[in-house]
Amino acid sequence: MMKVTANGRNVEEAVEHALNQLQATKAEVEIKVVDEGSKGFLGIIGKKPAQVIVTIKPDPIKEAEAYIKEVMEKMGIKANVTVKKTGKTATFQITGDNMAMLIGKRGQTLNSLQYLTQLVANRYADHYIQIYIDVENYRERRKEALNQLAEKVALQVQRTHSNVSLEPMPSHERKIIHAALAKYRHISTYSVGEEPKRHLVVALKEKG
Repeated sequence: MMKVTANGRNVEEAVEHALNQLQATKAEVEIKVVDEGSKGFLGIIGKKPAQVIVTIKPDPIKEAEAYIKEVMEKMGIKANVTVKKTGKTATFQITGDNMAMLIGKRGQTLNSLQYLTQLVANRYADHYIQIYIDVENYRERRKEALNQLAEKVALQVQRTHSNVSLEPMPSHERKIIHAALAKYRHISTYSVGEEPKRHLVVALKEKG
């Protein structure tokens, strides 16, 4: 974290000096006024310069990327991380060897990493940032598997007239199931339980 202490004839000038040293804009820094300064008597006697401490704000996306790399290093995983930011969403793509370890059973390790990385990013952000992490296009393959599961369960519920409770899933996976079953007029879905054990129930809609 970079910071400088700068002086000037007034606070504005002191801040400008600090920004020039840091090569940053006001939006990228935090400013602490140490002394507003004084003109002194007749502009000469007792004159004091203004003094500020200007610190560059941590970049939430860079902090998130650093956290991901730190976790992979501790896991002994060597991989490349690329990031794409769109609005308030940042998507991290990870490619490399031994990715199964990072994904985990049904994506549980990957989902945990995504959740923790989101906490890290939003610790430094001034607005909410949505974090997505994908490994070797696992998310797309998982989406296809969830759509197939939704179709299978819908047919089962229609045939047996019995509710089906699915395994606990993170919210973004539950949304995939919800969307896949929206086309079934006689099928309803709802979530029960508390995180991280919150899960979907697929049921027939009540007649009338």
